[in-house]
Amino acid sequence: MTPGARPLKEPAAPPRRSDAERNRARLIAAGRTVLGRDGLNASMASVAREAGVGIATILRHFPAKEDLVAAVFSDRVDAYADAVAVALDDPDPWRGCVGYIEAACAMQAADHGFADVLTTTFPSAKEMEKRRGEAYEAMVRLIDRAKATGRLREDFDPSDLVLIHMANAGVVNATGEAAPDAWRRVVAPFVQSLEAPARGPLPASPEHDALYRAMLRAGPQGATSPKQREGD
Repeated sequence: MTPGARPLKEPAAPPRRSDAERNRARLIAAGRTVLGRDGLNASMASVAREAGVGIATILRHFPAKEDLVAAVFSDRVDAYADAVAVALDDPDPWRGCVGYIEAACAMQAADHGFADVLTTTFPSAKEMEKRRGEAYEAMVRLIDRAKATGRLREDFDPSDLVLIHMANAGVVNATGEAAPDAWRRVVAPFVQSLEAPARGPLPASPEHDALYRAMLRAGPQGATSPKQREGD
């Protein structure tokens, strides 16, 4: 470079076309409606229909189902992480732990898609998984604090929370609008069984790798087939 000359600036990325922005926003809104109502197994085609666009349009914005899930539920995952932070701030760790479980289960009941998100892992959704991983680490600290008070049974394991969320997701998806508060009847005995002194030992908890594989297997189905990718 010639002395005294100003360095050349990198060319700015072209702005996203306004129609593309509108389509993306429309698809995310449609995803919230469809996935929130029908869960993660709702098809990409059903989201495209809800948004009033062709299947090729949704695939341009979200080439994989996980991309759409991450865009739709990123704010829910943030709210979930915030619920753990609120629980950690409670001066009574046991109350914070119980409050967190009830809050997270209520979030599942309010959104069938999020009910599945909490029990599923999405390896390609890096940011969402990072946020959820941070929430998990905070949750482990919360459990340790609750045990230190003597209120939470000593044999409780963080994987038990995953199992509670799996059970709650099953109830939420099975009862739907027919019995929208049924989940409370299931979660309350779970919570009551966690308080020390325990009335008996728990069976061995599942291995971490086995639980991870189960969460992978629960991943979103209904991805678009190659034939569906043709046309708009």
